[in-house]
Amino acid sequence: MTTMDLRVGNKYRIGRKIGSGSFGDIYLGTNIISGEEIAIKLESVKAKHPQLEYEARVYKSLAGGVGIPFVRWFGTECDYNAMVLDLLGPSLEDLFNFCNRKFSLKTVLLLADQLISRIEYIHAKSFIHRDIKPDNFLMGIGKRGNQVNVIDFGLAKKYRDPKTHFHIPYRENKNLTGTARYASINTHLGVEQSRRDDMESLGYVMLYFCRGSLPWQGLKAATKKQKYDRIMEKKMTTPTEVLCRGFPNEFAIYLNYTRSLRFDDKPDYSYLRKIFRDLFVREGFQYDYVFDWTVYKYQKNAQAIRQGEDKQGREDPSQQAQPGTVAQSSRPRNKNLIAGEDTPNTRGAVGGSDRM
Repeated sequence: MTTMDLRVGNKYRIGRKIGSGSFGDIYLGTNIISGEEIAIKLESVKAKHPQLEYEARVYKSLAGGVGIPFVRWFGTECDYNAMVLDLLGPSLEDLFNFCNRKFSLKTVLLLADQLISRIEYIHAKSFIHRDIKPDNFLMGIGKRGNQVNVIDFGLAKKYRDPKTHFHIPYRENKNLTGTARYASINTHLGVEQSRRDDMESLGYVMLYFCRGSLPWQGLKAATKKQKYDRIMEKKMTTPTEVLCRGFPNEFAIYLNYTRSLRFDDKPDYSYLRKIFRDLFVREGFQYDYVFDWTVYKYQKNAQAIRQGEDKQGREDPSQQAQPGTVAQSSRPRNKNLIAGEDTPNTRGAVGGSDRM
């Protein structure tokens, strides 16, 4: 039996594969009763290190938070563990590529506000994510097209007892968990991860969006261990002012702050949000949720319309707009374009990659 023949939870039909997470593949699914599209994450029951049940439990612990996908069903069907959850839009990595691998300062600051809040919520629920990267943040769809969502909790871990708030002990000689490109320096050094590491990783994500790449990308090495060591060395020897050169000082302030936190310190999320909000206001930006991809899509759509009009005008001059009138087709065809909801065709709760 193939996955395409599978029914999950008696009411979900599996469709095409739309991505891969850190543990398992993700498929487009349909609720056969309502017709609603959802995402289905599958993992073989024979997996060496089954992770999906754990991930489903984490999602349920976080349920109700803004930007946390809702798990509709978890169980086993045939040879697969299956998790059914909300279908989401493209990842920030998808959108970064869509925008030619550079985000404007306005877009980075619009995202920073939500990203800090998402991580704060996860931490408030006693978890750390441990794989903060652009692939694991997805925009919503429809009315929630401007909302950032967090996915892929296969590597998440409780950093404290939820009742006593007793913090996990400091340990060393830990293997690198997560994605080397965005890993904190302490993670490279083998130190047990805590809240500070998620926040430092987010700093690298924001600088990646601003710069287009990070200085430790594309390093060559014979083995993965050697590559990780080269990434760590470059990360440790690149001064913050060099990494943040050409961008507002707030990015260096953010990175220096997160790197200065002690193992069990609670990050001051409000302070970090405020420095970026103050910068946003100082730059004169509008909090209108018009991201780069919103503008880029509008421009591409308008260009396609213009090209269509030129062709139509040559074929049938009577269809050209008359002086003093507005050509209907010069308006965006989809009202959602302005709202940032008509995202590139990469829908699905997709996450996970082996980027370094």
